[in-house]
Order: sequence, then C-alpha cells, then structure tokens
Amino acid sequence: MAGEPVNVNEFQELARQVLLKMYYDYYTGGAEDQQTLKENVEAFRRITIRPRILVDVSRIDMSTAILGYKTSAPIMIAPTAMHKLAHPEGEVATARAAAASDVIMGLSYMSTCTVEEVASSCDAVRFFQIYVYKRRDITALMVQRAERNGFKAIILTADTPRLGRREADIKNKMVAPQLKNFEGLISTEYVNDNGSNIEALAAGTFDASLCWKDIAWLKSITKLPILIKGVLTSEDAIKAVEVGVAGIIVSNHGARQLDYAPATISVLEEVVHAVQDKVPVFFDGGVRRGTDIFKALALGAKAVLIGRAVVNGLAAKGEHGVKQVVEMLKNELELTMALSGCCTINDITTSHVKTDKEIYCRM
Repeated sequence: MAGEPVNVNEFQELARQVLLKMYYDYYTGGAEDQQTLKENVEAFRRITIRPRILVDVSRIDMSTAILGYKTSAPIMIAPTAMHKLAHPEGEVATARAAAASDVIMGLSYMSTCTVEEVASSCDAVRFFQIYVYKRRDITALMVQRAERNGFKAIILTADTPRLGRREADIKNKMVAPQLKNFEGLISTEYVNDNGSNIEALAAGTFDASLCWKDIAWLKSITKLPILIKGVLTSEDAIKAVEVGVAGIIVSNHGARQLDYAPATISVLEEVVHAVQDKVPVFFDGGVRRGTDIFKALALGAKAVLIGRAVVNGLAAKGEHGVKQVVEMLKNELELTMALSGCCTINDITTSHVKTDKEIYCRM
C-alpha cells in the first residue's frame, strides 16, 4: 500500500506486512466459519444515517463523561491481549497514545506489560479487564493490584467459560507467552501439541463455573465500579442490572467466541431498551469508521470500544500508530456529526438513523 493510511482499515494491511503470520492471524481472526466476524462489520452497512440540514454546526463538541471521567470523545480503547506480539513496547505504547488522545484505555488481564508498568507510563484514565481464574485468589490479587495502581473500573469479561474455536490459531499452533503479571503466581506457558497454546491456557486457567451469583464475590473484593462485557440479550442485560453492575458492554468478543452469534450492532437497541437508563450501555465490535460510532451512539450506546484497529495501528507504527487510529476515528465522527446536524454527543438520537430491523424488547 503506497503512502500514509487515510482511514483505520488501511492499517490492517500495514500490520500484515510487519507481523508474523501466526500473530497476524491471531489478531484478525474469528471463531469457526467467521460469519459473526463478517457480520460485525456488514451489519453497520445496513444502517443508514438521516442527516438534518441548516443547523449551526460551526462548533462541534465530542466530549463526554464515562463513569464520571471526562474524555475527549465517546471512544475507549478496548482491552486486547498481548500487545508485545504486535510491538516491543506493548501496552505501554498503547497507554501513552490513549493519554495523548485523551481517551480511556482498557488494559487486558492478558497484558504483556504489567499493571504497574502501564500505570507508571502516563496519566491516562485506565480500566482493568479481568477473566476469573479457577484460582480466584489470583484474580482477587490482580483486581487489588489494579485498584492500588489507580485503575478506575473493572471490566469483567463474562462470555468466556471456554475459549471459542479459532481455527487459524489451531493450524498455526499459536504460542502463549509467559505473562509478566502472573510471574511467581502461576505459569501461563501452556503447551498443546495438537493445536493452540492459547486454547490450552484458557482451558487450564479460566473458571467455567462462574455465574451471576459470583458478581457479589467480585464486588466484595473491590471498591471499583464493575462493567460486565459480553451481553447480547435483554435477558442478560436485566440480570446485570439486578446484580448491581455499573455498566454493560454489548460485545460478542470481537466474534472470537460463538460463531453465528449476532453482530453486536444488531442487538444494541434490545439491550438499551431492557436497561431503561438504569446503567450506561457501551458498545464493542466492528467499529471501523466514525460513521459506525455515530450509529452506535444513535442506537443508545454511551461510548464505543475499539480493539483490532488499535492493535493494527500499534503493529504498524507503535504509539504513533495507535494515536493516528484514535484521531482518525475522532475526526470522522466530528465530520459525521457536522454533516448530520449534531453539535454535541447528546444531540445524536435514534431519529438520526434508520435500521431495517424491529426493536426487540422482552421485558
């Protein structure tokens, strides 16, 4: 690809050129037939924008607050695993880019930099994502380390009792490195001679017994607000509110868990209507353009999380690449708002989009 990228999609080819095939496939792949992976992007294309004209849009303000923390735009960096596979500086570079762009970063439980390294690298607002391990004392320790190091919220990924079947990782015999956060606590160097070491790691450590009653346990070990990630139905959204989470992230894990699960944008309205403004709803999955962000906000999301695009930017250009990705999306969102007649995030409503699906609301 000649010249500088002009949109975030073009970073994927740059990432492909520099990454080992094993790592590129790991970051870009989805589960099984990858139907949900395709749909996460395609479903956005079936939503059209209804712009309003003759509105004074000489000043556009994209700023918002997420759990009370002011941010320059309704964009968060999604927690994604093992950034050092993409770039030597790993999550530290990603955190610095988040700080420079004034957006919130989610740090993965499976980070290749420690909680302490990321916390000391910059002053970005950071949330910490967790899985619950069979050894819950380890998860409790990690949550407490995050709280002690100034992280502002916990993101519980709840859609992974077992790892989805990612066939590229099986073919490539994807290697899971020892993760520095767990040194002296537990080995994360699991070996599977017949397939993915990542799958072996998940099978050996993740707690498949985790259920709704365990939210009370998680709340008992931290004062931080808890966001639950992986909600795709009104039924689970209602349960999440009932157990007292601080927010919901509509997500299908980047289409890496259950193939033929719905595209996240197609179920966003269902979750928003079920929640009835009792907690904020955030959105994750398939965001590649500022128009995608606008559509998600119009359908009720308070902010969106971006994952793959960030990793591609990191692989291609390190910290600068991540900042470019975030700024491109911010610039596209600002333009979309101006051309749609919206001066602030609060001006974006369902009247600004048209979908081809009915709104489901099972109460």
